[in-house]
Amino acid sequence: MKTLKTIAIDDEPLALQLITSYIAKIPFLEHVGSFDSPLDAMEFLDQNPVDLIFLDIQMPDLLGTEFARINKGGNLIVFTTAFPNYAVEGFRLNAVDYLLKPFSYQEFLDSANRARQRFKIEEPEIHQEVESNNDFLFIKSDYKVRRINLNDIQYVEGLKDYVKIYLHGEEKPVITHASLKNLEIKLPAEKFMRVHRSFIVNLQRIEIIERNRIVFSKIYIPVSDQYKELFQQFVDKNFI
Repeated sequence: MKTLKTIAIDDEPLALQLITSYIAKIPFLEHVGSFDSPLDAMEFLDQNPVDLIFLDIQMPDLLGTEFARINKGGNLIVFTTAFPNYAVEGFRLNAVDYLLKPFSYQEFLDSANRARQRFKIEEPEIHQEVESNNDFLFIKSDYKVRRINLNDIQYVEGLKDYVKIYLHGEEKPVITHASLKNLEIKLPAEKFMRVHRSFIVNLQRIEIIERNRIVFSKIYIPVSDQYKELFQQFVDKNFI
């Protein structure tokens, strides 16, 4: 099995220890260093090739986002931070993922699998025997499993431990026990975008945008400040 040489950078000892322990649990990650200072990590990278970096943002010597701009090693980066306001900047830096502390091992594993896919390593994901697809999902709702075609989804609303999936042509949403973050991981990023802490929209279903709101019939989906810049980039790329 091909492995990704991986380091972790975090100035908080407990956070660094947790990330290091998570790396050790994943067979396709090879832990080659942990650093509580981004400057020490930068010195290490000058002499050692690394594939993947789990990188904190708020650090006293150097912000993780600044580190990512300076670093020219071609490494993949997963940001790990307690501050959600850096999300847009993180994705502008082409980060693989943005893990908001505290995060679980499953969330960490999902990010690692995303990094592995970027490297096009042709190995099945852990605990997964068949590949996923970008056409449909199976959703458990009302004591049965239902197939949801992704093109039929208009938007998704998160409600703590549940999500409501609103489908084109159906009045009532499909409700399932899941987190919005976990569903976001399953949805293809080229078709779906999170525009608010509580909403994900199907970009191909957007017909009307009004005052920083996306309009679906009589429903108005707000675009929050955290996601406004990323959403505006999508609009600008498709604007005449």
